[in-house]
Amino acid sequence: MKLLEPIVAWHQDISKIRRDIHAHPELAFEEFRTADVVAAKLEEWGIEVDRGLGGTGVVGVIRGNQPGERAVGLRADMDALPMQEVNTFAHASQNEGKMHACGHDGHTAMLLAAAQYLSQHRDFAGIVYVIFQPAEEGGGGAKRMIDDGLFKRFPMEAVFGMHNWPGMKTGQFGVTPGPIMASSNEFSIIVKGKGTHAGMPNLGIDPVMAAVQLAQSLQTIITRNRNPLDAAVLSITQIHAGSADNVVPNHAELRGTVRTFTLDVLDLIERRMEEITRHTCAAMDCDVQFTFQRNYPPTINHAEEAAFCADVMRDIVGEANVNDHVQPTMGAEDFAFMLQELPGCYVWIGNGTGEHRDSGHGLGPCMLHNGSYDFNDDLLPLGGTYWVQLALKRLAKA
Repeated sequence: MKLLEPIVAWHQDISKIRRDIHAHPELAFEEFRTADVVAAKLEEWGIEVDRGLGGTGVVGVIRGNQPGERAVGLRADMDALPMQEVNTFAHASQNEGKMHACGHDGHTAMLLAAAQYLSQHRDFAGIVYVIFQPAEEGGGGAKRMIDDGLFKRFPMEAVFGMHNWPGMKTGQFGVTPGPIMASSNEFSIIVKGKGTHAGMPNLGIDPVMAAVQLAQSLQTIITRNRNPLDAAVLSITQIHAGSADNVVPNHAELRGTVRTFTLDVLDLIERRMEEITRHTCAAMDCDVQFTFQRNYPPTINHAEEAAFCADVMRDIVGEANVNDHVQPTMGAEDFAFMLQELPGCYVWIGNGTGEHRDSGHGLGPCMLHNGSYDFNDDLLPLGGTYWVQLALKRLAKA
């Protein structure tokens, strides 16, 4: 493994920053303290800092000493999740009901390590923008930063992202051209009937039966309308109806999520859901309110940039530790918005299986969005090295 020695030497200091951020988690668009920590470190290292994009976003501008106008962007997310941490080690969350259960504290720390190195080794041509983004966890902070002028104020030729991945061994990377994470979408179906005594159902219109029919029929979109080779998920995760055993309720509600790797498949599913819902409810004499909300598009890596990232990884950890066609996941990521604007690539860095956790960790698995999770500090020198080498090689690329 070819790690940059200065970053290795800073391991303990960067770990302290990471653990401080972990102990003080902040939710989407509330990352005021985290942004202060990031900005203070960047300024300490002599890096030009711009704040306020997306509300609490921070952008560091690192200019090389050699002449050149090319620029590249490196992005990390800063927000935590609204969930309770069950770990009791020293750096566990001090904010009730908030936790860095997805490793954004580690993502921020890895990019800080890279920023510190680049600030002290400016013998390159061009500009490296280090982008610390708010509100990845459902808030669409990436889009907010773009809408606020991220790529206009800081023009760059490509942008790159990285996420830790539990279950993948420490020292390994994963990447793939094309989709690596799915779109994230929500739906709500409110079936409106006519309440009555359950012993006299003929006097009312039963929305529960319509909801039951819909729950079955909507799955035919996946099994009969979608091309079997196109991955997609349609999950009904909530059904709410009624309040008493002897009452046919006035309405029933179904809620859930749809995940796809392409917008064409997403268009198909949304269209067929609306058609099936409308016609099924009409057949059962019910009115209906159908709502489909698109949150994040699929995260689709550009092929050339994915191949480039894989080459950078191989130079650091060797061929055996790089999976350049890793299996995508149906999880979602708002870095997708950035990849819709610019060429780029999103990669995974192995977080191990939890052996790194200090005494006092919870009994649950060290998985993302789990109360027992903790970022693996052993990744900090590796992630920092990857960011530096990626930026320098991209700027030097013909």
